[in-house]
Amino acid sequence: MLRALYDRVLRLAAHRHAERWLAAVSFAESSVFPIPPDAMLLPMCLARPERAWRYAAICTIASVIGGLVGYGIGYFLFEALAQPILTAYGHAQALDTFRAWFDRWGAAVILIKGLTPIPYKIVTIAAGAAAFDPWIFLVASIVTRGLRFFLLAALLQRYGSPVRAFVEKRLTLLTTLVALGIVAGFAALKLL
Repeated sequence: MLRALYDRVLRLAAHRHAERWLAAVSFAESSVFPIPPDAMLLPMCLARPERAWRYAAICTIASVIGGLVGYGIGYFLFEALAQPILTAYGHAQALDTFRAWFDRWGAAVILIKGLTPIPYKIVTIAAGAAAFDPWIFLVASIVTRGLRFFLLAALLQRYGSPVRAFVEKRLTLLTTLVALGIVAGFAALKLL
């Protein structure tokens, strides 16, 4: 079922309203949808490299707005909606883990998780359920989602099709390295 859904999302990248679909997928993926917008962003950037930055901006804006919806689901509708969503994705106990992480590392959790292919919806819902500071959540979401999508767009714009296979196979490694760099930067700032 997921493969069929993924293939459908991939086909939307060629649709005449692809930008609208990209925004819709980016928005929905941040709170409930299982397929990441990368499935559309990759072929769209390859087909129209001159629009890569535009596509990354669409993903970022829609993803952050969707993240706020996910935050609201966690904050206002945890029992009715968030818990079943977390359970459906196999993360029923995620809230306790995220609460501990938010208490210990704060915004760094959002920065790291938002960059990696770990489902961002889990972070958004858990942040709301843990009543994490909404302003810090918003800023961290803008930074992390922007970095993720603009980095991907830049790689595709610069290197084109050859980087596609690399990105598809090693996106986790690539974004994890960027996330580690951010954490190292925060650690260095704390030491100063």
